[in-house]
Amino acid sequence: MNVLCVIPARYASTRLPGKPLKDIAGKPMVCRVYERASQAGKVSKTLVATDDERILQAVKANGGEAMMTRKDHPTGTDRLAEVAAAFPEAELIINVQGDEPLIEPSLIDELAAVFEADSNLKMATVKTEMIDRAEQENPNNVKVVTDKNGYALYFSRSLIPYPRNEGCPVYKHIGIYAYKRDFLLQYAKMGSTPLEAAESLEQLRALENGYRIKVVETKAKFVGVDTAEDLQKVNEIYQKMGL
Repeated sequence: MNVLCVIPARYASTRLPGKPLKDIAGKPMVCRVYERASQAGKVSKTLVATDDERILQAVKANGGEAMMTRKDHPTGTDRLAEVAAAFPEAELIINVQGDEPLIEPSLIDELAAVFEADSNLKMATVKTEMIDRAEQENPNNVKVVTDKNGYALYFSRSLIPYPRNEGCPVYKHIGIYAYKRDFLLQYAKMGSTPLEAAESLEQLRALENGYRIKVVETKAKFVGVDTAEDLQKVNEIYQKMGL
C-alpha cells in the first residue's frame, strides 16, 4: 500500500507563535516531527504541508520534503485534502500533527496496518487511557468511547462515559488520523454537521454521516507542544534521549 504521511504546520499559533520553528535540541520542532514520522516502516513518503515560506525552507534545509498549501483553508482536513489531491498515487493518507515531536513511528505503522487487515475501512485514529481525574475533566482533552470491536461511538470534550458507576476506563483521543485517499477527498467536501459544530470536533462529521472510525489503542505517552512549558518539557526529554 502506498502510504503518504502528511504533517500540517501553520506558523500562526495563539499560545505559542511560530510554534513549528521552535527549537528542540538544535532543530526546528517540525523537523523533529518529520524525522520521527519518516522512521515508520510502512510510510512511502513523508511530507510537511505548510502555508508559510519560513517553515518550507526550514524543512528543506534539514533534508526534509515540504509543499506550500493555501492560506485560506478553514480546517486542517481541507489542507490535508489539498495535499492528497496532489498525490494520486497515494492510497492511504496519515495525518501526524506538527506539534507531536515525540510521535512513535511504530504507532504510524500500526495505523497503516489496520487498513491492510480491512480493505473496507475508510478512517482510523488513536486513543490512550487516562488515569488522572483532572486530565479527564479538562475539555481540551477530547474523550472517545468505542464499541467492542474498537470502532468509535462518540467523541466529546465532556467526560464520557459519565461515571455513575466506577470501573469503566476513560480514553483520550489522540489527534493522529489515517484516511483512505478517496474517502478523504469526499470527506473534505461534506458540510459541517450539528455535533461537529457543537463540540468543535471535525471527526464527528464522519460519524454523523454514517461512516465508521477504527480507534487503535496505544500505551505510548504523548507530550504535544502547546505552551512554552510543553516546549521545555520536550527539550528535556530529547536531552535524556541523547538526541
